[in-house]
This record gives sequence, structure tokens and C-alpha cells, in this order.
Amino acid sequence: MTMTSRIKRGVISDWWWGVDRWFLAAFLTLLVGGLVLSFAASPPVAERIGLEPFHFVKRHAVFLIPSALVMFACSLLSPRGVRRASLILLAVALALMAMALFLGTEIKGARRWIDLGPLNLQPSEFMKPAFVVICAWLFAENQRRAEIPGNLFALILLLVAVALLVAQPDLGQTILVAGAWGGLFFMAGLSWLWIAVLGGIGAGGALLAYVAFPHVASRIDRFLTGEGDTFQTDTAREAIMRGGWLGQGPGEGTVKRMLPDSHTDFAFSVLAEEFGIITCALLAAIFAFIVIRGLQVALVQRDVFNRLAISGLVLLFGLQSIINMAVNLQLMPAKGMTLPFISYGGSSMLAVAVSAGFILALTRRRPENRSHTDRLLERTWQMHSPA
Repeated sequence: MTMTSRIKRGVISDWWWGVDRWFLAAFLTLLVGGLVLSFAASPPVAERIGLEPFHFVKRHAVFLIPSALVMFACSLLSPRGVRRASLILLAVALALMAMALFLGTEIKGARRWIDLGPLNLQPSEFMKPAFVVICAWLFAENQRRAEIPGNLFALILLLVAVALLVAQPDLGQTILVAGAWGGLFFMAGLSWLWIAVLGGIGAGGALLAYVAFPHVASRIDRFLTGEGDTFQTDTAREAIMRGGWLGQGPGEGTVKRMLPDSHTDFAFSVLAEEFGIITCALLAAIFAFIVIRGLQVALVQRDVFNRLAISGLVLLFGLQSIINMAVNLQLMPAKGMTLPFISYGGSSMLAVAVSAGFILALTRRRPENRSHTDRLLERTWQMHSPA
């Protein structure tokens, strides 16, 4: 009998019976949903800049396959493999981020991309999941062996990452990385004194960014006063309101045609206009489900590293989603932040696939951790199977 079973195990069957099906279903739903939404969100942008209508749709589809493969490959890793892959990825990403400051492509005054011919690679996207995993490992090692200054090393790593992000500049990613690090530190058991100190440093950093970066001050001022160039956020809000509960229908949106970044930062507004607020609520529910399930699964993990890494990765996933949707709803100042698996962007899709793969790998049930029932079934099969 060639059918895969829980008794006759191999790499693929071990993966299939061990993977968290709920996580897998949620990630695949987002991947497919992003491709469907690209048909609605990207053609107006392509036409506006002189490209054929489905240019971004085709590129989105091209990145979809490698993203799915990357997610699957990462999900096959053991926890040790996740740590090793993250260490290599983090070192490469930080080096490329430093290189981008001198040799990178400048877009809208920021140097965040490395030109690789047909692909503009944004190294900071790949730095984020690797950063979270390595910081989780450092915090876990500090708990296991007090003589190892893991917390200090994690703080140094944060300062390096933040310095590179601010130099680009990319304040949105800085907030995201710092927020994920703070959440990890909190879950690792920091004292209230540390919470107060880090909170003060964060507030000071926000004030410094307001003073030092005119574009940051401009965005915050526009958000607070409603004065100045608020065209994109106002248009996004109009698209959401025009959609109502059930939307205008696929391809029937009109406000989206005026949104410059409808396929990236404001894909959520296009979803609202064409598919309605109910669909947006369902999408938000999927993101919330990933975070809540991740924290629930992390809570029962025996290994400290697994617990912190899973928590940190779903926190990173959730924070990025919240920031994007909040900007679309005018609940936060505008900032360039993609919606995971939904917005167009090759680097973003591949990097989120790495995060998703790490989550699947760390939450996967492994043969050595099989239940008593599984082991009993295997012994029964071996006793009654022909020689």
C-alpha cells in the first residue's frame, strides 16, 4: 500500500502529520488572498505609470511560488535548524543593510534597496524574522545560564539593527523591530524598572525622530491637524467608506484608481472598496487568529527558546498587520508598511514566508514527541505486519 500513513513515516509524512494545520491553512489563505486582491489593486497603478495593466499581477504571481516553497522549506527545519538559519540570515541581512547605505538604490530619499537586476531586494525585510529568532535564543540562554549575558547581547543587537534602519532612514521598520524586541523582553521576564527605562528611551527616541527628521514631523503634524498633503490617506478613507458592508464588487472600485500606492501600503483600502467591510473584518480575524493561536501554542512549550521564538514571530506578524491597517483607517500617521502576504512586494512576500515557515517549524509536532497512542499504533503495526 503506497498511501502515506502515520505508521510508515518519511520526511514528508512526518511533516504532514506534525504541522499545525490551522497555521498552514491561515498562511495559505493569505497567500491566495493576496494574489486575488492584486487583480483589483494593481492594474490602475500599472496603467498610471505606463506599464501593461497586469504587470504587477504577474510579478505577484511569480513571487507567490517561491514564497510558498520558502515557507515549506523553512517549516521542515528543526528548532536548532531555525536558529542556525536565522544566524546566517541575520548576518547576511545586516551586511546588506550596511552596503545599501553606500551602494543601494535611492528611492524617495531613502536607501533601503539593493539592485539585483529584475529584483530590488530590501534586506531589512529579511532581517526582521532572523532578528526575532536570535533575540529569543539570547533571552532563553540568559534564563538557562545566568553567566551568559544574553540580555546584554540582545540589547546590543537591537542597537545595531535600529542604527542601520534609522540611517536608511526607515522609521516604520524601526518601530516594528523595537516593538517586537520589547515584547520579547517582556515575555522573557524583565523587571518593572526595565519596563520604565525602556519606555522612557522609546519616548525619547520618538521625540528625537520628530525633531531630527522633517518627513516624520510632517507626517505626524498632518495626522494630528489634518492640514497639508493628506491626499493619499484621505483617498484611502474614502475608498473604505465607499465600499460599505459588502463592497462595490470585484473590479468595480473607482476611488482606488486615484491611490498611488493602492497595490502596496493601501491594498487594505482597495479590499474595503471592492469587497466590503465584512471581508476586511474577516481578513483582520485571520491575522488575529495567527497571533492568538501562536501565543496559545507558545504558552504550552516546554523549551524556553521555542516559547519565546514563536511568541516573537507572531507578535512581529501581528504588529506589522496592525500598523498597515491602522494607517489605512487613519488611526496612525502614514508610514510605508506592507500587509503580510497581501500587499505587493517581492522582498516582503519572501521575508513573510520565512517568518511563516519558522512558525510552522517551531510549532510542528515531531516523531520524538509523538503521543503514547501514536507509539502504541506503531508497535501494533509492527507486530501484525508481514515480515
